[in-house]
Amino acid sequence: MNRISVRAAFALTMALLLAPNYSFAQDQSNAVKNGGNFVKGWAGQVDAAEAAKGAKIDGSSFMQMEGIMHAVTGPSVSYWQENKKADGSYTVMATFTEPKFKNLSSHPHPYGLFIGGNDMGTDKSSLLYCMAYGSGKFIVRGFSPEPFKVSGDSSTANEAIHVAKEDGASVSQDISISVTKDAVSCSINGTVVGTYPKSDIVGAGKLKSTDGAFGVRFGHNVEATVANFMLMK
Repeated sequence: MNRISVRAAFALTMALLLAPNYSFAQDQSNAVKNGGNFVKGWAGQVDAAEAAKGAKIDGSSFMQMEGIMHAVTGPSVSYWQENKKADGSYTVMATFTEPKFKNLSSHPHPYGLFIGGNDMGTDKSSLLYCMAYGSGKFIVRGFSPEPFKVSGDSSTANEAIHVAKEDGASVSQDISISVTKDAVSCSINGTVVGTYPKSDIVGAGKLKSTDGAFGVRFGHNVEATVANFMLMK
């Protein structure tokens, strides 16, 4: 089977297996059919608030083909490489594509990266994330395990963030999180959208450390692919 046929077969399989069962409720996560984590060497965890409502990891789907990871979420979820951690100064980066903007919801939902993951897979997990919306906004927040604010009360607009031309259109974002001795910064499409002192991120009620697991994260009711995921020291 040639490359085009393989991709076509994959797309058809995803459409059949992951057809969502949703009602466009504003805050309701709508579990996908036949979900689960199918990417070897990766682990996943739904947000604590979602788990408290009964959401399970198989309410979202995470697959991989030819180096491209594909997520379709019901509940909000984070995925990370098992047995891999980042420490010291580093940059995590990836390209995210929303194939059809808002195809699983009536409003935008975000996708992006996280760092500083500790106690992952437990009810004490902590992490810091930077995520983009196809509407031109971003958000930086954390869990420890309760949510804590970093970039403000809500998502923030930035001209660097690509905006989908219309509902159903494809939109992509290059996202990176960089950690230095004193600060953490998030860049989207080559522009630093926020830089935060470590003192605002690490401490009681926040991260244990910026060292830890790193990975990808998706809001609820969103579909996105991930390419070029990497860690640079």
